[in-house]
Amino acid sequence: MNKFRPLLGVLLAAASQMAFGQGAKNIVISEVLTANESSIEDEFGQHNAWIELENTSYTTYDVRGMFITTNRKVLDRSLSAPERISLMSIIPSGSEQTKMGARQHLVLFGNSAPAKGKLHLSVQMADSVPVWVALYNGNGVELIDSVLVPPLGPDQSYARQADHTWSVQTASQVTPGLENVVGSGVTEKSGVEKFKEQDPHGFAMAIMAMGIVFLCLALLWLFFTLFGMLMRHLDTARKVVNTQPIKPITKTVEKTVEMAHKTGNIMQEGFDKKGIDMEVYMAVIGMALSQYQDDVHDVESGVITIKSKDTGWDDEYSQMTHWHDPFLPTDHNAPTIPTTPELH
Repeated sequence: MNKFRPLLGVLLAAASQMAFGQGAKNIVISEVLTANESSIEDEFGQHNAWIELENTSYTTYDVRGMFITTNRKVLDRSLSAPERISLMSIIPSGSEQTKMGARQHLVLFGNSAPAKGKLHLSVQMADSVPVWVALYNGNGVELIDSVLVPPLGPDQSYARQADHTWSVQTASQVTPGLENVVGSGVTEKSGVEKFKEQDPHGFAMAIMAMGIVFLCLALLWLFFTLFGMLMRHLDTARKVVNTQPIKPITKTVEKTVEMAHKTGNIMQEGFDKKGIDMEVYMAVIGMALSQYQDDVHDVESGVITIKSKDTGWDDEYSQMTHWHDPFLPTDHNAPTIPTTPELH
């Protein structure tokens, strides 16, 4: 196993170098302006020549440590890496702007000095003669991109187009830090670029993002509230079905329909007979309603039905106690008093 460790380390180093190199190849020179009179200013208010880089990929890549040069001597293959690096200007570290996101642009100032800022380079860029601008990888050996910039007028730039061709842009078409657009007169900018110009500090974007988040949370709250109410109603209905079965209620309804039908028939027959035996029909109706009331109480769940029962304690027979006094002589010849039968 120990024999394979050196080989594994070499393979990992080669893989990381290949990945680093592949990421660097996504960085290209996008636009160059050599005669800056009224274009963008640096942090000191000075108009310096500038070089714009573009990240053509959809991943973030940090360009710190890469090199830019305008000296053609670096093309001499006999030069060593340190000799070639001495002819270049390194992109300094320490600035978050060097971490280029997907499709982002970075403007570096030339004809300056790194001591003036993190985005200042010492490369020399003349405006009256052609200038060769090259971008080298961090090893100082691999050429990533280069362009030969023709002599430019004041505030004119040399920009890469979507078809990878280059063209001279007028002062109104120069787009430092933005996507290059070919047009006549006024430069047409995309919606994203216009939004960046109108909201340079990102306040509107932050408010918009927070609004979207709160809107999503409100929709989720409304959905779960309605869903909870629905589930509670379903649970209540389920409990009612379990505690009050549908069968007794159905039976009560059936009894009601049946009694109504019978009552209707009886009353119709009574009307047909022109009032004959109307008392009988009314008595039957009363008995039917009484039976219906008793049946309803019998089928209701959780209802205790108390039915009255005649004990006979208050009837006439029990009150006539002088006929049954055990201490009085019994007269077998006395007339018999009829008893009242128990009512049910």
